Amino acid sequence: MEWRDEGIILGTRKHGETSAILEVMTRAHGRHLGLVRGGRSRKQQPVLQPGNRVDLLWRARLDEHLGIFQAEPIEMNAARLMDSAVAVYGLQTMAAHLRLLPERDAHAGLYEALAVMISHLDDADAAGELVARFELLILDELGFGLDLSQCAATGTRQDLAYVSPKSGRAVSRAAGEPWRDKMLALPAFLQRGSGLRADAAALEDAFRLTGFFFNRHVYEPRGMEPPDARAGFLAALRRHRASVTAIAGETTAGQ
Repeated sequence: MEWRDEGIILGTRKHGETSAILEVMTRAHGRHLGLVRGGRSRKQQPVLQPGNRVDLLWRARLDEHLGIFQAEPIEMNAARLMDSAVAVYGLQTMAAHLRLLPERDAHAGLYEALAVMISHLDDADAAGELVARFELLILDELGFGLDLSQCAATGTRQDLAYVSPKSGRAVSRAAGEPWRDKMLALPAFLQRGSGLRADAAALEDAFRLTGFFFNRHVYEPRGMEPPDARAGFLAALRRHRASVTAIAGETTAGQ
């Protein structure tokens, strides 16, 4: 058995004295693991870092075997990402979400989305919006996608402000007002084609929304806890926002 594909490295772990088990998200073969002989060498270690995009050759005697990877660099992103706590935790969060999917199931759309995310993860102002949208994509791939296109009660596509915790469907402000205390907030930037950016409150609402449905449909049924990396990512985002606000305050005071 043999195939060649492009992949983004999600993680590695030691195997024996010199080798490594490589975990990648590939374009055509989904999340895939394989052994890299000599993967802990000085030459290989910089290549086999999370976030790097690589050309992969996989070989095994049988399809169900772990197999052997040969990896050549295409795009070395790891050094850039490692300078940002938001980027590091963001990548770890997305990797944890991808592990919820069956290994070796192809998800070309998720691969493309991951590649775009990695290009912008070190921009802390954009990373929160990107990861929130990625979480919506994961929920959809798991079969628990939210319908944020129109109001579940009236069919309108205007002024959508809430999401029903029961159905996962959007609700307009007028229709949801009597039950607003029981609804989840729908931040405007998550609505397709809005073109809006997220402020700190909108990001908190977005991750509260996705977190609710991850807990209900994924973590609790599987007896799992949310990934620690997600909490780390949210904390890093809050620290970034706080620092931006503090700098803006100092600039205003100095004028």
